[in-house]
Amino acid sequence: MRATPLAPLSLALLGLIPFVWGAATVLNDTLSAWGAANLGPRFVGPYIQLFYGAVILAFMSGVLWGFATKADGGRAATGYALSVLPALWAFFSTGGGPVGAGTNLIFGFAGLLLLDVAFWAWRLAPDWWLALRVPMTVLVIACLGVGVFL
Repeated sequence: MRATPLAPLSLALLGLIPFVWGAATVLNDTLSAWGAANLGPRFVGPYIQLFYGAVILAFMSGVLWGFATKADGGRAATGYALSVLPALWAFFSTGGGPVGAGTNLIFGFAGLLLLDVAFWAWRLAPDWWLALRVPMTVLVIACLGVGVFL
């Protein structure tokens, strides 16, 4: 695996902000109160994580769809079919309250990592893809875990 190029790495790190912010506002009541007063209640705690997490799973479906365009025949069909799973998972599994939705997002991001590995193994993703996706997934799951377990 090669090092992740600066642009995707920078954008991915910026994309962690809502997950980290959500975890921080779960852990710190003062920060949560400030965020709710200045940003609105949906932008603190697990609420920002849940909404943003569903958006990111849908976004990652699009990324995988793009990878599937590099394949032909049955591999392409498989890639397209698998690429829609994260978006469908987010759509169907994020209702029912913050703990259940957060738990389902954790499973969704873990499943997404398995898809990342498959697309990378099929040489449809860039060489550096897993060097980016593994630590990002670990951080996202850890942040979601704060909202679910604390």
